[in-house]
Amino acid sequence: MASPDDALQPAAAGLTAFAAIELQDHLLTVGNDLDRLQSLLADACTSLLQSFHGAHAQLHDIAAPAAESAAHAAIGGAVQQIGNAIVALQFQDMASQLIEHSHRRLRSCADQLARLTMPDDDDGPALVEEAPLRPNPVTQDEMDAGSVELF
Repeated sequence: MASPDDALQPAAAGLTAFAAIELQDHLLTVGNDLDRLQSLLADACTSLLQSFHGAHAQLHDIAAPAAESAAHAAIGGAVQQIGNAIVALQFQDMASQLIEHSHRRLRSCADQLARLTMPDDDDGPALVEEAPLRPNPVTQDEMDAGSVELF
């Protein structure tokens, strides 16, 4: 005679598979969100280029004959714009590294869930991309102009 636990096993297996599919869907959604964030960061870099062009224009104004105080103000503005652009470029690079690292880790988890919960197809078991070995590619949590840690 079958025990009550035997009757629950197929239902529990179905629930576990459903939970794994839901989790996989959430992981892939987060991966897509990270891709959109990467796009936003790329747009920010475009803005940085505009800032560099603004600094260039101000430095060009310095070369033209002007009063000493006007030249001093233009130099100060150019230096400020260049410093802001450098910090923003460093932030974008660090953020891109973190996004790519997180995206690879999420994709690996989603692939592993698919392999565990889905039957193999005609081509065999699903390929699973290895998760990154390092837990975090960027250890720096703050920065000033000119200081950034890259891996």
